[in-house]
Amino acid sequence: MARTPKEAPIRVLIAKPGLDGHDRGAKVVARALRDAGMEVIYAGLRQTPEEIVRAALEEDVDIIGLSILSGAHMALFPKVLALLKKSNAAEIPVFAGGIIPDEDARRLKRAGIRAIFGPGSSLEEIVTTARKLARGPA
Repeated sequence: MARTPKEAPIRVLIAKPGLDGHDRGAKVVARALRDAGMEVIYAGLRQTPEEIVRAALEEDVDIIGLSILSGAHMALFPKVLALLKKSNAAEIPVFAGGIIPDEDARRLKRAGIRAIFGPGSSLEEIVTTARKLARGPA
């Protein structure tokens, strides 16, 4: 459930699913979210979808951010969404970033990824979107 600023900061899980070994972008986004007042849990590299969902549930996060450069987004992101649904946690919004072709981005959004950020996305846009997603509909 989304928290209000008076209750507690927004809790964000940032994770790198799959075998991708590049995490600079994820760390930059994690820092921007933290600097914006959010509580960020960085899951690290090479996380399975099961580990990501387990961490999200254990940490009681408001939102999940996935970062990928490896090209495995069409296999891994839907798996995260399916595991959230299976865990009765489909209400946790998921956003993503990385190298994701436009057609794949459209398909992922139809599958339930709430926002996708590619190279050149501004940190301000990512922070603003994450805040809106975590707080839910106004």
